[in-house]
Amino acid sequence: MVKNLLFRFREHLKVTGRSPSTVNAYAMHTSGFFDVMEIRDVKKVTTPVIESWIAGLRDSKSAKGKPYSDATIQIKIRSIKRFFEFLERTNVIFINPTEFIKEPQNKIRIKPVLTFEEMKRILDQPNLSTITGIRDRTILEVFYTTGIRLNELCSLTIYDADLQGGVLRINKGKGARDRVVPLGKHAVKFLREYISKVRPRFAQKNRTCRSLFMGSLGKPVSKAVVAFMILKNRKAAKIKKQVTAHTFRHTFATVLVKNGADIRAVQKMLGHVDIRTTQVYIRSLGLDIKKEHRKTHPREKDKENIANPRIKGIMDHHER
Repeated sequence: MVKNLLFRFREHLKVTGRSPSTVNAYAMHTSGFFDVMEIRDVKKVTTPVIESWIAGLRDSKSAKGKPYSDATIQIKIRSIKRFFEFLERTNVIFINPTEFIKEPQNKIRIKPVLTFEEMKRILDQPNLSTITGIRDRTILEVFYTTGIRLNELCSLTIYDADLQGGVLRINKGKGARDRVVPLGKHAVKFLREYISKVRPRFAQKNRTCRSLFMGSLGKPVSKAVVAFMILKNRKAAKIKKQVTAHTFRHTFATVLVKNGADIRAVQKMLGHVDIRTTQVYIRSLGLDIKKEHRKTHPREKDKENIANPRIKGIMDHHER
């Protein structure tokens, strides 16, 4: 029974767009749970059973002989929760034993965010008198204006950049999810220059290549090349912070949130399935949400308050 349900669970995860690594991890940890607890009937799993399993995780060790990390325990618990949520939705069970089981929360680590001045210094580093410099500046501008992931940038094709419409299509992003993200005017300007004058020269050695960003040998630019390029320009800009492609992504999201962008719009641009992932950016900023509410909500700005003579008179009457 469990084996058949695990197969259906895997198929469900695939259909909902989960990445292959997530599908495999959820299935593996769920199967491991049933093996450890020696249960072959999902209806015999109760909340106390799961709680005892979680307690055992904290005393267990990995194959390398080390205690499970908080992150490993979190993904194991999350796998079980998603499995039983699936069973409940498909009416295999009527009571979800994981309903009140909470996942351990990750400690919020403040990731590096570049200031406007730091970002500008990095953007200004590539030598625009060379074709490689123009390509590198274009890549940096695209990272900063879209917040896309490193592997998404390296997977772009020449058909994905709509310069007329000012958008970039991300095909099969993380979890095989497609989306469209806006392109800023600076990114459009450099992309137009790169596509019309630079890329054709790279493509002379490989005219069948459809990748948007190419190297001098006519091959698609690799993640390693882009990562090294960012490192080189970070050092040239004399910036002490660690800067990676993800730093551009985090800076992009942070700037939008800090300037009042709707969190769900940011979620769509980043390609997050779960809004909670996007909310990490708010928490990492340390924003006082109540303070922001008082500053931005129109009713909080309304000067009409209890000091209004008419309202005060009504209140005084009631007090008497």
